[in-house]
Amino acid sequence: MKSRKNTKMPSKTDWERIDAMRDEDIDYSDIPKLGPDFFKNAILWPGPKKQITLRVDPDVLTFFRKHGRGYQTTMNAVLRKYMEGRKALLSSQSKSGARGAAGRSPSLRSG
Repeated sequence: MKSRKNTKMPSKTDWERIDAMRDEDIDYSDIPKLGPDFFKNAILWPGPKKQITLRVDPDVLTFFRKHGRGYQTTMNAVLRKYMEGRKALLSSQSKSGARGAAGRSPSLRSG
């Protein structure tokens, strides 16, 4: 178990009481049952993040930094949504046989 002494703010949890509890003493009555839909919609975590160097336009970086701590996580989430949308688009195009100009799939290209 991780040490609880490495937190920035002291915990208000009574850890001695929690550690002394037995599994059968825990009340699970307020937790909803997880049906097949829960697992059907579950997200498989992709694993540990990779550190890279990424060049972005200054205004893009300023925009995300304005949102404060965790801006890199937000940038990752935006990229993930784009990736998922792109995969869905490409998948639906390949199923329907739709192609862009000159037989290529449409792409987002700048400058």
